[in-house]
Amino acid sequence: MSHVSTYLNFKNQTEEAFLFYKSVFGGEFGGMGISRFKDAPPADGMPPLSPADGNLVMHIELPILGGHLLMGTDAPESMGFKVNMGNNVHISLQPDTRTETKKLFDALSKGGKITMELQDTFWGAYYGSCTDKFGVQWMVNCTAKSNL
Repeated sequence: MSHVSTYLNFKNQTEEAFLFYKSVFGGEFGGMGISRFKDAPPADGMPPLSPADGNLVMHIELPILGGHLLMGTDAPESMGFKVNMGNNVHISLQPDTRTETKKLFDALSKGGKITMELQDTFWGAYYGSCTDKFGVQWMVNCTAKSNL
């Protein structure tokens, strides 16, 4: 079922922040718990991760109120990220179909900037990210394997 989540980027403080949010909202981390950068397969053309960057949080999610997921990641400068207030929040859409995913991504990125082309990913999703023409950051992530 389609849903919308909030995705937060932190400068090497994601685990600390999410332990705090867990203390506020209760519950357990969803998905695979805390995924770290060292758990991802190496990307072509990317230098090896330092041990410190490898231990940073690649993905974490915590259900909060009304089924809303609060999700997050560390955004290390060594990987080309520069976290500033204002660029540290994304609206994350999880459409039901690849067709809907492409339609939303194309519409949101028109006149804006694509930060990651819509593509199949190592985590098994059809994913892309962009900043729309108004400066709002979006992520689309579809786990459906077909266009229907």
